[in-house]
Amino acid sequence: MGAISPADWFEYLKKQWLLYHLENRQFRFMFEPPPPNEWVALDCETTGLNVNTDEIISIAAVRIVGNRVMTSERLELLVRPERRVSVESVRIHQLREQDVAKGMAPEEAMTQLMHFIGSRPLVGYYLEFDIAMIDRALAPILGGDMGLPQHRNEVSAMYYDYKFRQLPAHQQDRRIDLRFATLMNDLELPLRNAHDALNDAVMAALAFVKLRQLLAAGK
Repeated sequence: MGAISPADWFEYLKKQWLLYHLENRQFRFMFEPPPPNEWVALDCETTGLNVNTDEIISIAAVRIVGNRVMTSERLELLVRPERRVSVESVRIHQLREQDVAKGMAPEEAMTQLMHFIGSRPLVGYYLEFDIAMIDRALAPILGGDMGLPQHRNEVSAMYYDYKFRQLPAHQQDRRIDLRFATLMNDLELPLRNAHDALNDAVMAALAFVKLRQLLAAGK
């Protein structure tokens, strides 16, 4: 067994600290060793971009096994917000007030999401925002300042590494375009309609699988 990197050691200690402070013990399964070679790609649509005041209105997640995106093993949830959905928000994700009114309560949605993810590492495009929104919704369920403990795989960071490797030394200060459409087109992957949680989760999963292969091959 090889030496543990400082980053892996820090992640292990953080997970142990979170497990120790977990108040709702029925969710201990999130801290178990993940199934080998499996991940979950996820995405959220929200009422806005403020992680402190806006709310989740839809969540989608899809499992990845090896190099396969398991679109038959997916989760799609509408979530009922406490406040009204703004006109600006509807223009982006096309989810109207009457649509989300049929959604489930946030606690029920978060519970379903946690059971779908299990202990699998997470995948996403600019995942930090989605995780921040989910963690805020999870706090009343898990107790304390608790959030998802799983390892995160950021697709935009993987793409940056892939493109940076291709730059000659004298061009390594050049800006790399990390827009989702640019990334998908460059990787020759199908571009679905954006701002739909399932479409975004599937695209992130496809990009993750291809980038893992490219980076492993040293390209």
